[in-house]
Amino acid sequence: MQSTIDVSWPELALFMLVLVIPFSIDRYLKLDLGKEIITAVFRMTAQLILVGLYLQFLFELNSLLLNLLWLTMMLLIGASAIIGSAKLPKRRLYLPIITGLVVGITPLIAILLLALLKPAPLYSAQYMIPMAGMLLGNCLSGNIVALQRLFSAFDEQKDQYEGALALGASPYQASFPFMQSALKQSFAPILASMTTTGLVTLPGMMTGQILGGIDPMVAIKYQLIILVAIFVMLTVSVTLSLILTIKSCIEPSGLIRVVIRKK
Repeated sequence: MQSTIDVSWPELALFMLVLVIPFSIDRYLKLDLGKEIITAVFRMTAQLILVGLYLQFLFELNSLLLNLLWLTMMLLIGASAIIGSAKLPKRRLYLPIITGLVVGITPLIAILLLALLKPAPLYSAQYMIPMAGMLLGNCLSGNIVALQRLFSAFDEQKDQYEGALALGASPYQASFPFMQSALKQSFAPILASMTTTGLVTLPGMMTGQILGGIDPMVAIKYQLIILVAIFVMLTVSVTLSLILTIKSCIEPSGLIRVVIRKK
């Protein structure tokens, strides 16, 4: 197989000219998204370059302390992004969300590094950081959907919730159907993706490895590992986050102390 084909910076700059297409669509249809597109592309490019430079340094140094600090920062930023995107107050929700993420990712990273991949050293940044990034990145949207659905249900189905409380149900019991619905909506996209992977879609990790010269069957093994790990982390983190959120945001009387910000 061919080795990895590098792309020069001038070639990459020329390729970026394809962005004229979405800019043209935006202008023709008067979507007024030009500023947002420019900001998104600029931030994406700057952030990826800076992260690439830092990861080069991180991989060469391969320090357990730095790896754990980077992982901690990813978790903290991820929890903040979930709550912010769901338009919910951070004060009551930060601890439930960060707890769900930590409990979801810690055992999976341990199993992957200690029992399955066994890199040398076991805390190798080359394996720990990309895997943690893929797990967290793919769990963000699931957590956002679940939180939005849960609190939207409290707002839209208030009568059902209050009726259950009036009949003697505890706040957890009254909110249980809403939590079930939120979990189902949260899991639906990844279940659909898993069902069509290989037939309709070729995941980015596998494609990247194949383009990098890795044997397709090796790439498939890694992709299976990551997809299963993502699904497990999503189910654990979202379920635990919702359970802790309900306990944190609902008083014993049933009063809900959190509402979604409309804007």
